[in-house]
Amino acid sequence: MIFVLLLLFPALIYAADTSIRGFPTKDVAQERQWEEKARAIPQPARIEEYIRSISKEPHPAGSPASKAVADYLLGLMKNWGFDASIEEFEGLLPTPTVRKLEMIAPFRFEAKLQEPPVREDPNSSDQGQLPSYNAYSASGDLTAPLVYVNYGIPDDYAYLKQQGIDVKGKIVLARFGGSWRGVKPKVAYENGAVACIIYSDPKEDGYFAGDVYPAGPFRPKEGVQRGSVMEIAIQPGDPLSPGWASEKGSRRLSIAEAQTLQKLPVLPISYAEALPLLNSLAGPVAPESWRGALPLTYHIGPGPAMVHLQLEFDWSTRPLYNVIARIPGSDFPDEWVMYGNHHDAWVNGAADPASGAAALLETARSLAELRMQGWRPKRTIVLALWDGEEFGLVGSTEWAEKHAVELDKKLVAYLNSDMNGRGDLNATGSHTLEAFLAEVLRDVPAPESEKSLLETALQSKGKPAKTDYQIGPLGSGSDYAAFFHHLGISALNLGFSDDTTRGIYHSIYDSFYWYSHFSDTGYTHGVALSRVMLTSLLRLADAPLLPFQFVNFARTAEDYLAELSKMKELHLDGVRAELARIAKAANTYEARYKRSLEKSLSTNKLAEANQLLFRTERSMLSPAGLPGREWFKHQIYAPGLYTGYDAKTFPGVREAAEAGRWDEANHQAQALVQALRAVHSQIQQAEKALARF
Repeated sequence: MIFVLLLLFPALIYAADTSIRGFPTKDVAQERQWEEKARAIPQPARIEEYIRSISKEPHPAGSPASKAVADYLLGLMKNWGFDASIEEFEGLLPTPTVRKLEMIAPFRFEAKLQEPPVREDPNSSDQGQLPSYNAYSASGDLTAPLVYVNYGIPDDYAYLKQQGIDVKGKIVLARFGGSWRGVKPKVAYENGAVACIIYSDPKEDGYFAGDVYPAGPFRPKEGVQRGSVMEIAIQPGDPLSPGWASEKGSRRLSIAEAQTLQKLPVLPISYAEALPLLNSLAGPVAPESWRGALPLTYHIGPGPAMVHLQLEFDWSTRPLYNVIARIPGSDFPDEWVMYGNHHDAWVNGAADPASGAAALLETARSLAELRMQGWRPKRTIVLALWDGEEFGLVGSTEWAEKHAVELDKKLVAYLNSDMNGRGDLNATGSHTLEAFLAEVLRDVPAPESEKSLLETALQSKGKPAKTDYQIGPLGSGSDYAAFFHHLGISALNLGFSDDTTRGIYHSIYDSFYWYSHFSDTGYTHGVALSRVMLTSLLRLADAPLLPFQFVNFARTAEDYLAELSKMKELHLDGVRAELARIAKAANTYEARYKRSLEKSLSTNKLAEANQLLFRTERSMLSPAGLPGREWFKHQIYAPGLYTGYDAKTFPGVREAAEAGRWDEANHQAQALVQALRAVHSQIQQAEKALARF
């Protein structure tokens, strides 16, 4: 009967296990006592207060308002007893000086390029709002025929070529979706277009999805998605200081030398202002998969719509304010555990980023209260509130580049959040931390539920129950990138979300009014995220033996290999052999870990083993980096060059193979073999270190 129950309810398998990875049996009861105290501290009213305060005014990076938010955050951290300071950097943060879009044929239409205030939302009429634009667009003044290119991804241009439609010398109109926004002008340029306009079709985030703001959460007809189009898949951070920190007086490239700026003008617009443009196109009717939800027949063009676009920018370097707070470790002060979220926003940013920053702040307050009750972390805990994330992960990247040597020696793991709302918990990260996270979720209650977060993850509504917990791979789009992809530090990216946030994403309507009416209205998901982070930090900071596990990594990597093995031109025998060795070593380590955990180990011996464990992720790096983007050094995961946010696994091999560059793909397979060989060696050394104890 018990066996049948476990088959029907796989979460029971996890629930039946009360151990905590990294802790011997004798320490588990005390650890659980501290965790239960910690999880009882976060309060919904505090989450609400932080979101309201951070989103009170528009505060884009580089503005005095961003400094004011940083000062507010610093004040909280100091009041709670943290060793806290603001660490200042600089970054190229362009803002528009000229934005002009008009159609001059077949009739005249000039776009207002302005989001109107909403009567119910006082923040929608705030002063200091950044206009709707794409940061790192090229300047330009040009007139050309218009072509509709669907999502503007490579497959769409392949279809156009099949139809004999050439975009060379044309302005292309793409809709949001299908890829990250920065991919659209990149692909447009590669196909010969002279400019790119991106609009929000109501099928993706407007009235097709549900009621529009202020009646509902979705994008109103004049809402616009701002955003950076920096080529973050080549390198995030300040474009003028690739690989080194941008500080006052530091060396900088010229703008002409920068590699991550777009090469053509690009502008976002609303679906209200895309409607006359689309309605003025002739040519073939777009295939069904290209059609949005506007009341028109979607034609491709080119023309007769003729468009004039003029964009100019102020290319100033502006200050960035990272808030860094620390609790020193008692036993292993030179081993760090870090949790970060950004604080800058395109406008007010109640959802993005105040909701996530609020969870970090409540985590910080809870840690401070726990210290007052007598708890001390064995490892140093570092909390960060980053600036400049929206422009291209600038604040976190510059900080990581400045402190790279120290971080390489000391940082055990990096936890990240961004925006947070209602919905399911999304988790991506290092698969060496997958088993660790499953145990954390086993012990944290789901918001507004009697189940644990693990149970809700394994029994997703409308889907068959899973037998084990799995996380996704890390791509890009948030502040973990420099730590994970560049420095090889194990990372997790966590946050609750559903589809409603896309309706106001990067618009003036991402306000406290919207968030308090349509997102985490009871602030229970903010509390839940804080509880997850608290539990994770306590375990990572206090585990005598770090909780990395390699069986799940080996299994996941074998899944990635199975996908690549479908390409017959690839020579993957070496990769296959190394993964088999890793799987064997992972099982051997796991058996040794379970035996060693119950032994009485000295601090010095634990430090030796733990160094080997947390440096395993470092061994997944290649010093040469990925082809054409050497800053990205991780050989197992990277953001896709043509996805931006979404991950490509075994990226050096996969992207070359997908492009048909078979010699390069097989060369990259050898680089992957070298990385996997280093991983195998690292696991073996960790097992041998435990065997000596």
